[in-house]
Amino acid sequence: MRIPIRALLTLTVLALAGCGGTGATAGNTTPSNAAAAPATSSSAVLTIKDPWVKAAKAGAMTAAFGVLVNDTAAEVTVVSAESPASPMELHEMTMKGGKMVMQPKQGGFVIKAKSTHELNPGGDHLMLMKPDAEIAAGDEVSFTLELADGSTVAFTAIAKPFAGAGESYDPGMSMPSAAQ
Repeated sequence: MRIPIRALLTLTVLALAGCGGTGATAGNTTPSNAAAAPATSSSAVLTIKDPWVKAAKAGAMTAAFGVLVNDTAAEVTVVSAESPASPMELHEMTMKGGKMVMQPKQGGFVIKAKSTHELNPGGDHLMLMKPDAEIAAGDEVSFTLELADGSTVAFTAIAKPFAGAGESYDPGMSMPSAAQ
């Protein structure tokens, strides 16, 4: 039986489209094209678009990224993050003494009403301080964000190899403590 090339290509594109999303929905641990991760509270709704995590060896600091989307009429603040893969902190990159340094993000990530907040290499990010096991490219890592109102947002991110934006997540790098 011969399958026309056009039909084969259409089937391939449809199959790949079903596998290619990177968004996540709360309660769904499989990434999907529906880039939504609703909060567990009706007071705030936050979604995460295109979540991903930098692949890393066990014990090596790494980070998770994506776009936090607030479609509500009120400001939403992410105050902490958790993952079974590693202890976590909310971090930012900032200039100090003419050098780019990483530090804990005081006050959390504030997402204005009807706005977005990017988590990206070289900027704000979710820091995995010391993963227990290797996070290999293609792995799925689950996260939970806690919002200022006490609600939570769960999502899953896919690990990707990434050379970086010149930032370093090495344990020996200069990183002021949260108390500074």
